[in-house]
Amino acid sequence: MDIYHVWCDLKPGVSDLIFSERVADYMSYLKSRGLIENWRLMRRKLGLAPAEFREFHLMIETKGLQQLESAFEHVASRREPAEGIHFGVNSLATNVRFALYRDFPDDFRQRGEEKF
Repeated sequence: MDIYHVWCDLKPGVSDLIFSERVADYMSYLKSRGLIENWRLMRRKLGLAPAEFREFHLMIETKGLQQLESAFEHVASRREPAEGIHFGVNSLATNVRFALYRDFPDDFRQRGEEKF
């Protein structure tokens, strides 16, 4: 699995519950179309995180880069309903940061022949 991470804060005056509902709508939309495998929204607890991390953390699981690219292309088409659902989340967030990680070790990793 590849895991696309999104960290963000909410814009001033934005309800945390509205944000979580809109994220659920957006992720459910992508999942129902097979564009992602799973997702999880988390919130920082007790302020425990490095300063560069944001209040909310969204993890989006995909089978690989091809599925992630399909999700990006679908959203980047800017067509409805994806455009409105994406805007419904994006318009509420600020200080957004992204990262892409993978499960390790990879399933395809060969052992015993490494040169380093």
